Order: sequence, then structure tokens, then C-alpha cells
Amino acid sequence: MKRILITGGAGFVGSHLCKRLLNEGNEVICLDNYFTGAKSNIIELLDNPYFEMVRHDITESYYAEVDEIYNLACPASPVHYQYNPIKTIKTSVMGAINVLGLAKRVNAKVLQASTSEVYGDPLVHPQTENYWGHVNPIGIRSCYDEGKRCAETLFMDYHNQNKVAIKIIRIFNTYGPNMNPGDGRVVSNFIVQALQGKDITIFGDGLQTRSFQYVDDLVEGMIRMMNSEKDFLGPVNLGNPNEFTMLELAQAIIDLTNSKSKIIYLDLPQDDPKQRQPDISLAKNKLNGWEPKIQLREGLVSTISYFEKLLLNQ
Repeated sequence: MKRILITGGAGFVGSHLCKRLLNEGNEVICLDNYFTGAKSNIIELLDNPYFEMVRHDITESYYAEVDEIYNLACPASPVHYQYNPIKTIKTSVMGAINVLGLAKRVNAKVLQASTSEVYGDPLVHPQTENYWGHVNPIGIRSCYDEGKRCAETLFMDYHNQNKVAIKIIRIFNTYGPNMNPGDGRVVSNFIVQALQGKDITIFGDGLQTRSFQYVDDLVEGMIRMMNSEKDFLGPVNLGNPNEFTMLELAQAIIDLTNSKSKIIYLDLPQDDPKQRQPDISLAKNKLNGWEPKIQLREGLVSTISYFEKLLLNQ
């Protein structure tokens, strides 16, 4: 049995990771300040004697004897990370320093949940891990993009200077149950609008593309990365390479919800990337053939079911 700390553990991805690691027989400490996480995401785990919930902000130091750390703490949708941009970049940078310091003290292995946003509005398509990105350092998204880029730097420097055992993943668009209905992400936005019979709002012409990964596939990749060979540090892309336009996504959700919603178009936000697609060759090679198993329509069915129940109880 390993003792595992998950920062941001009550969030969308973190809650799924907590459940999976508990089911595999580990002891899990879930740390969250509930800014975007929710107790409802992990309430079914609270009776498990091997699960511990700690309300804490990772910008402040935290001490515990652990074997592994998954650092997921940071608001990940534009609505939330732009709400308090200074706090967002402090969470990425100071949070990284704090988990790396903890890992150094207790000799733990630590995984950084980085993001495809480090590639910015990419000039290379699809994106490989050796692409340095095309990022605006002073735009409205910069607090998240540059915060995550700086966190990657910190992880590499702690490894090179202090021999901390690190792993870095870059997460592409992910969806599934436990998403926050108000997080402003395209999948949750479209589903909620469709279920409520409201107009579905597409920014720009709807031809910009994203690659959508179901959360279970991501969690599998994260655990494989944590358990990968010692000298493989990453970064490694974790995402679904199947590419869809915003129009295709909206139409799929309208079909699956039998919604009467109409599609309307709004201006594209500043620095919104036009294409985002991962090259997952490295993940396939280094993570025992990892690749997404759950395709878009299948994943949307269970995600829509989750939101139907959530909206019914509100």
C-alpha cells in the first residue's frame, strides 16, 4: 500500500483519480481548497478508512509523509482562472514549489499535471512534446499558460539540482462526470445549454478544433506515467488525437440530448487557440501502449447522464 497525496483532489479530474487509487488499495490524502473542487465529488469516499480529506490551499506549505504526489491543484477553465489571475499564477508557481519541497523532504515521487495550454495558439499541428509553443505572455490567458510553463521549469530544476523524482504530463481537453456546470468549458457549456433548451453559444465560426479525452482515459495515463521507468520524466501528452470542430461537437450534443437548442455565434475570445490536437506517439511508446479507449459519443452519453441528474437536483 502506498500513501498518495493528490492536490486538487476534490476537483473534476482529481476526484476520479482519488477513487481509482483507493480502489487499487492505496491510502489517499485529498487536499483541496474548494475553489473549483466540490465535496460532492468525493463524498462517497469519505467513509473509506484509507481516505483523508484536507481543506488546504497549496500556495501555503503542507507537510505529510507520503510516497507519491499528484499535483493537480489549479483552476483549469478560463472562467475560473481569469477570475483571479494573480491567484492562478501563484497556485501554479508557489504550489509547485511547495509540492516539490515536500517531495524533496520525504523522498516522494511527484507528478505535475501540466496542460496543452503550454503550446498556446500552436503554429505546429499536431503538437509534439518538443514543440516550445506560441504563447502570449501578457494576454488574459497568460496567468494559466505561463503559470503552467513556469511550473514545468521548476519541476525540471528541482530534478536536476536536487534529484527529486518527477513526472510531467500535458493534459489536453478532458471531459466527463464531475465537471463543474459553470466552468465555461465547451463540453459542459454545450451540454448544460442543450439540456436547458437554451441557445448553444459558439465563439468564432465554429471551425476551430479540439480533441476531447474522456476522464477515465486520462486517469489511466496519469497512473501509467507515475509508474513509468525511472528515467522517463516527460513531458508527455495525454489526450485523444481525434479532432472535432466546435460545430461537430455542438451537433453531437444536440443529437444525444434531443434538444431543440439553436446554435448562435459570438466573437472569439482573445488568444483562443484555433487548433489543438495531441501527438501521442511518445505516450504510446513509453506508457505501455497507452491510448484513449473511449470515443466521443460514448463518453458524451455518460457525461450527459451526469448533468441530467445534477440539474434535476438543483
